[in-house]
Amino acid sequence: MSAWFSNFGILEIFFLTCAVIGGFFVFMKFIMQLIGADADIDVDVHADSDAGFQLLSLYGLSSFFMMFGLVGLALYKQSQLFSVIGAVAAGLISVWLIGKIFKAATRLQSSGTLQISDAIGCVGTVYLTIPEGGTGRVTVNIRNHLREFDAIGIHGRKIATGALIRVVEANGTTLLVEETTN
Repeated sequence: MSAWFSNFGILEIFFLTCAVIGGFFVFMKFIMQLIGADADIDVDVHADSDAGFQLLSLYGLSSFFMMFGLVGLALYKQSQLFSVIGAVAAGLISVWLIGKIFKAATRLQSSGTLQISDAIGCVGTVYLTIPEGGTGRVTVNIRNHLREFDAIGIHGRKIATGALIRVVEANGTTLLVEETTN
């Protein structure tokens, strides 16, 4: 094995070291994510704080060094200058791709919070009778989620339990509803 390394120049050893160290950290971070043991201990230097991409994250730096080393080794026989330029370009492209992946992943996130205003136009049923001029309870289907709200009838009308309703307006935590036939 040492005979194989004796043919390596200093630049080749540097490329190999970068590839091994970067590859090790990429592999370990991947394994830790698979088993749910990853932690956010990355150094935060945001290129764009809204994008959520961490330029100096463990993934970013590891992928840079891994690709830098692998491409540098692959291109070393062409010329030393070409191998360094290609290695830096490959490292930067890998960091850019990781950034795009993180940015795409942040767009997939949702707070999961339903706003009461989302109920406007939705249909439901009266759960507890809405008395004339008073407040009752309704269940409303909002984006395939059944929610229960306080409700008053439009123009203060009484609406019996089990009646179909449509939400007309949302005021604070109370819905203004009207009886409907469909």
